[in-house]
Amino acid sequence: MQEKLFSDNILDDHNTDTLSEDYTTRQVAVRIWNEHLRPRLKLLCLSSLAMIISAATTGAVPLLIQRATDDIFINKNTEMIYVICFAVIIVTTLKTFSEYISNVTVGYLGERFVADMRIQMFDRLTKADLSWIEGIHSGRFLSGFLNDANLVRTTASRTLVALVENSLKVVALTAVMFWIDWKMAIMIMIALPLGVYLLSRQRKKMHTSTKKGLIETSDLSTLISQTLRSLRIVRAYGQEHKELDRARTVISRVMEYTMRGMRARAISSPAVELLTGFGFALVIYYAGTNGIKGNVTLGQFTAFMASAMLIYQPLKSLATLQTAIQEGVAAASRVYGIIDRDVELKEIEGAKDLVIEKGEISFENVSFSYEEDAPLFKDFSLTVPPGKTVALVGPSGGGKSTILNLVLRFYDPVKGTIKIDGQDISKLTLKSLRDATALVTQEPLLFDDTIANNIAYGEEDASISEIKSAATSAAANEFIENSPEGYETNIGEAGNNLSGGEKQRLAIARAILKDAPILLLDEPTSALDSKSEATFQKALDGLMKGRTVLMIAHRLSTVKQADLICVLAHGQMVEMGTYNELLTKGGLFAELHATQFGAAQHQQDIENINSKKPIPVE
Repeated sequence: MQEKLFSDNILDDHNTDTLSEDYTTRQVAVRIWNEHLRPRLKLLCLSSLAMIISAATTGAVPLLIQRATDDIFINKNTEMIYVICFAVIIVTTLKTFSEYISNVTVGYLGERFVADMRIQMFDRLTKADLSWIEGIHSGRFLSGFLNDANLVRTTASRTLVALVENSLKVVALTAVMFWIDWKMAIMIMIALPLGVYLLSRQRKKMHTSTKKGLIETSDLSTLISQTLRSLRIVRAYGQEHKELDRARTVISRVMEYTMRGMRARAISSPAVELLTGFGFALVIYYAGTNGIKGNVTLGQFTAFMASAMLIYQPLKSLATLQTAIQEGVAAASRVYGIIDRDVELKEIEGAKDLVIEKGEISFENVSFSYEEDAPLFKDFSLTVPPGKTVALVGPSGGGKSTILNLVLRFYDPVKGTIKIDGQDISKLTLKSLRDATALVTQEPLLFDDTIANNIAYGEEDASISEIKSAATSAAANEFIENSPEGYETNIGEAGNNLSGGEKQRLAIARAILKDAPILLLDEPTSALDSKSEATFQKALDGLMKGRTVLMIAHRLSTVKQADLICVLAHGQMVEMGTYNELLTKGGLFAELHATQFGAAQHQQDIENINSKKPIPVE
């Protein structure tokens, strides 16, 4: 990218932010007031009082300078030395304490503000629809928590200070200047409307550059997150240079949009200084010509110039407020785009708790699709008898995992009803529904915590003996005991300190500990070796007794003991029966069996069934 310091590089708008909502400056300001500032009105009043004192003491400084110049240096009044010195000490002490209180309270309000926003975002993410969450890269959410919320906080703090403290200082100092000489005050202020107009023209540019810069920062977060997860593949395929090129492009775009905003901000101070310089020149000319005539005293001139110098900084802050506000509005639009996301999957008013009597699960003409014109399955019906094990098998993409997700109400069907013991799950509380189920997924989902806490996740009151018992049943106790700190060993991010089989056994132990009446198993033995699978299968067989089990299996060896096997393909139920019935039927299940076990073993198993010999468990 060609480097330019004082003009914009041409960039293609290659991306948009689907999460961002368009909010006006007024909407953001009203929302910040209602949600974050009004609840802390007492603290805001304390801060405002401190700002008023700070502004008043700032306005008193030029008056003290005038008195010192006229009474001490010109009129030679020695008594005024003590009076003015004492007044200066009082004024500066009040100013120091008031500014300290103001800075601390405003700082707290800013930090509390960003903490509230992060809590709101996190709460939204934990309750949002999975279909929405899974469609957004995690890097976008991380950028919202880290970059966008911080920028809103910084802008809110700066704006609060600029609007209140600096406005009060400008009012106080302007009153002092008019009290000293209204003609000189007009001269110093006459150029300000022009300055405000010129700076307001930078508002739109600032908003656009900040918004684009935040999008690019999200892309950078996404790229870093993706690269860290895929680092082994990147190196294995020798693509380090490709990822570096991608990073260089994104980082350069971030820098360009940041520079656009920086140029918009950088023009503010020189513009104010230039206009103020003209004002100073007029004041000096007026005061000089009238001072020679004796119409302006040295004390008046000195006090006025002190006021003008003191008013310069707050005026500059107010003049640059437009650009600062647009940064916050752009960031707030992205943050509130997450917070305001409507949850489609909700509990109905008056939802009842699930009451488990037997544990029967029934699907009645259920249809579902992730996209409107692409149904995953249509009019699907199935009954899982209470206390029985039903296995779902078939090629990938047939909707097996989705069926488990529908039972948990991670999604709602487009049509049809799902019932547990005759109770429509869409009319039940989510907590009672999910308390009655235990889920083990194909990819074990673990947390950066201790082994014990991962097993007891959702069962915080479990004792260590109960945790160990569940781990033993899942064939995990041996490797846990051999870990550096036993059950208190930290497993690292996503369990990266464990092998695939060890992670899966912890996930299985978690489900065993929950001891729910309904078990949902999504290929629970996929990461286990043959020895561990055999050990776990015995524990699982014991756990399944008396419970309703709906399981997904790609390895057909895990479904031999299932009471019923349903074969799904292209969203349709193509076969149903026991293991032996389906194997001898010669349909899709038999084809899958022959593919997994080989033609010779497949034929041998069929012969064993026909001769009523038991099929060996793999």
